[in-house]
Amino acid sequence: MVVAKLRAECPWDRAQDLRSMRPYLLEEAHEVLDALDAFEPDPGKLREELGDLLFQVYFLARLAEEQGAFDIEAVAEGIVTKMIERHPHVYGGETPEDSSLAGTVGAWEARKAARRKSGSRVDGVPGSLPALLRAHRVGEKVAHVGFDWPDVTGVLQKIDEERAELEEAMRSGDPAAIRHEYGDLLLATASLGRFLGVAGEDALREANARFEGRFRKVEASARAAGVAMEEAGLDRLEAWWQDAKRQEVGGT
Repeated sequence: MVVAKLRAECPWDRAQDLRSMRPYLLEEAHEVLDALDAFEPDPGKLREELGDLLFQVYFLARLAEEQGAFDIEAVAEGIVTKMIERHPHVYGGETPEDSSLAGTVGAWEARKAARRKSGSRVDGVPGSLPALLRAHRVGEKVAHVGFDWPDVTGVLQKIDEERAELEEAMRSGDPAAIRHEYGDLLLATASLGRFLGVAGEDALREANARFEGRFRKVEASARAAGVAMEEAGLDRLEAWWQDAKRQEVGGT
């Protein structure tokens, strides 16, 4: 097995432990996200990055095995068992009274809740998730017990409410209040994504990419004009920005 050989013979691999591997796992997961975004022009990139992420799983399992905890076979067996238990509508067993709900997220969460001995429904959302993604997941979980707005209109009204409270905090000049109300506004916006069927983390990542791409074109326009960005002036920068948007298909 490659991982076992690396642990035995490579000084760098031998030096790693469960804590030191954390940043590499996070990096590889994010590279998979980038590859998903680039799948249409380059599907091979996703294959490569999935391999890198899979290696992290094997490596971490090997570290656990060396400590006498479990091995990669136990990891695989565990997830297979869990998926079978969570899909009784596919593998047989009890299903919700309303069979139309059998394959829904709500049914999935209900089965998880039934196996939870104690604690909160939101305990299973990792605290280390990016904040926007965690807000989305927590919102999904509490919505399954009816703790949610009845429709998107309620969310939009909440956003307006939080925006007004942020403006009030800004007028007060209280940094703590501003931070608090800004956080509430972001949380309400994350809830809007759930109602629109849009993952906020994905939408913001794509918006970041659009912004960065357009800004690079603004920089290129400044270089072509022989003008330093700092000296171009806002009107000229805005004109180049609009040119960059027009170069995109359906740019907004």
